[in-house]
Amino acid sequence: MAIKFNYQDTDFHVGDTVKVLYKIKEKDKERLQAFDGIIMSITGRGDNKNFLVVKKASDGVRVERIFPLNSPWIDSIKKMRGPKRTLRRAKLYFLRQPHARTI
Repeated sequence: MAIKFNYQDTDFHVGDTVKVLYKIKEKDKERLQAFDGIIMSITGRGDNKNFLVVKKASDGVRVERIFPLNSPWIDSIKKMRGPKRTLRRAKLYFLRQPHARTI
């Protein structure tokens, strides 16, 4: 089980709040769109690593998105902050529950 990954000389762990800038292609133009949330899980080995980011949208709706680490569409990943408390889980799937604590 992977609980961390390295991207451009920065270590990212499960529970970190990140901002992922990825490229969106619309017809003949490209633009950057930000997706910021908490890293819930990291899966895979070597070059095949994926990480799952969950963010809270309006009206209490949660949006989950899986990003392949070596995707050419990812422009940058910025670490906003670490978790509030020490985590002892490799996957934070308990955040899917509506009564889960915020990290």
